[in-house]
Amino acid sequence: MIPQRLIPVLGALAVTACLAAPAPAAERSEVPEQYRWNLADLYPSEAAWLEARDGIAARLPGLARFQGRLGESADVLHAALAARMEADSALARLNAYAAMLRDEDLRLGRPSELARMGDQLAVDFAAAISWMRPEILALGPERVRGFIAADRPLEPYRPWLEDILRYAPHTGTAGEERIASQAGRMVTTPTDLYGILKYADMPYPEVTLASGETVRLDDAAYVLHRASTNRDDRRKVFRAFWAAHQDFARTMGTALDAEIRTHLFEKEAHRYGSCLEAALFESNVPTAVYTQLIADVRANLPTLHRYLRLRQRMLGVDTLGYEDVYAPVVAAVDLRFTPEQATELVLQAVAPLGPEYVEALRQGFQSRWVDWMPTTGKQSGAYSGGAYGVHPYQLQNFNGLYDDVTTLAHEAGHSMHTWLSNRNQPYATSDYKIFVAEVASTLDENLLLHHMLGRTKDRDTRLLLLGSRLDDMRGTLFRQVLFAEFELQINEMAERGEPLTGEKLNALYLQMLREYYGHDLGVCRVDDLYGVEWTFVDQFYRNFYMYQYATSIIGSTSIAAQMRAEAALRRPATKQRDAVLRLLSAGCSKDPITLLREAGVDMTTSAPFAAAMKEMNDIMDEMEALLAKK
Repeated sequence: MIPQRLIPVLGALAVTACLAAPAPAAERSEVPEQYRWNLADLYPSEAAWLEARDGIAARLPGLARFQGRLGESADVLHAALAARMEADSALARLNAYAAMLRDEDLRLGRPSELARMGDQLAVDFAAAISWMRPEILALGPERVRGFIAADRPLEPYRPWLEDILRYAPHTGTAGEERIASQAGRMVTTPTDLYGILKYADMPYPEVTLASGETVRLDDAAYVLHRASTNRDDRRKVFRAFWAAHQDFARTMGTALDAEIRTHLFEKEAHRYGSCLEAALFESNVPTAVYTQLIADVRANLPTLHRYLRLRQRMLGVDTLGYEDVYAPVVAAVDLRFTPEQATELVLQAVAPLGPEYVEALRQGFQSRWVDWMPTTGKQSGAYSGGAYGVHPYQLQNFNGLYDDVTTLAHEAGHSMHTWLSNRNQPYATSDYKIFVAEVASTLDENLLLHHMLGRTKDRDTRLLLLGSRLDDMRGTLFRQVLFAEFELQINEMAERGEPLTGEKLNALYLQMLREYYGHDLGVCRVDDLYGVEWTFVDQFYRNFYMYQYATSIIGSTSIAAQMRAEAALRRPATKQRDAVLRLLSAGCSKDPITLLREAGVDMTTSAPFAAAMKEMNDIMDEMEALLAKK
């Protein structure tokens, strides 16, 4: 925890000597314990994990005793659902441990073996319950709802059962569903192939920077050094990193083609109109939300181009290149943070969400929810996960930059969403939909930004923070929608029977990248080599996941603005805060569109997007006014 006197204003933080950050560690064993998550809260040892796995496997055959009997009585239906949920919860905990253990060091074989054991058990579980959905559907809505009305213990399962009934047009017979569930053995293969190639086998290049330092450009190092203030270094890093990926574009194209084929299988096996409909149906989100988002972004590319021209002006370059989009625009302000400083800033920023929220998050940080440091073989990026009945976890790759503090706030939002949902919902409705998940995370980012802005009047620091917000909106809104449009197009190509190859994917991605970034308009130069960037995006293996980053930053921007407007009235700002906490506590007890509408955001319209564009242009107005001052 950083002493309060060190951060009277952010400008002071920029010139005050900060605590020394932990030295970069090449190997996990070199990282101090307090910077590593504590997986023992899930299982104290591998032996305990194996024992739990055997216990779950032994429990699965017993689920068959309910087959053919769900219509006997409300009591039998309740017993069947309780047994299913108990096994499901135990399996989720098992797989969370295996996945996080594997992500500590992807070079190690044993954690990957455990993860595959967990994946296989998940397939066995799906097969063991494959009869349940068709049997519930065969009972019909009237009988299912009658059971719920007659049996109070069934009430917590109502949202789950209503969701089952929604699947009626897309559910086959028990035999068909069993075959479909068995196909799950193959679903993870493309992801596994990509992960092993990308994070374990792929030889990353080395480059020598202007400082004389030679660095190995794995993903974490690339993310760090693409933000160099030295333009020659940025170009060198970009060209070396993407050239290495180009060497494997054919293999990665094959892996992505295999992933899209799993989408086609789901579309055909369960009678969806498209891969997009199949993916969005689970979250109960209309496909029109997805396509409208792309249309809104396309119509507002001039706002992105305004941002890029502002960035060009601030960098002082004649022509902006794609390798310039991550460079700091205010190089004179070098904000660096230790994990302790980052933690305290996030806790202060989320104070508008209430003391219970803050204290729970503080306890989480102190109880080693977070795995902080980048090390060789570690999964890149950041995420929040966990298991019902334990607590959330966060994987970070913390380099001490302000962007890393923002990432911490983002994942803290996810962690607290999980914490609140698990505390307030039974297991059946605790697993919130991704569509609302990213609202929780980007809301905390927004709160962090405005907390920082409220602490400084320093011109350069404000420019840094405002520029960081623009960078975030470029990355989370425009860039993610570029990914979403690319994903939609490659799925539609597969639906038309076109095979996906590395060469085709490069060409399509380069075309879209140039359209978004205004290459032909002279806004931002995009070299041919950068068409291979799709190989870097592991979330293409998550089946129409990324559009939700954009919808969520749109939703959270609107919510945060309402919270600030309420606070400006100088009375207890609780109405909007309480609405947000209800959203975060609701799990999947309602569909995500309804949950957001109740929190004050209607995502079926373009109004929230228009509000986000207004904020982006307002920020650019302020930055241009600051730049006019000497």
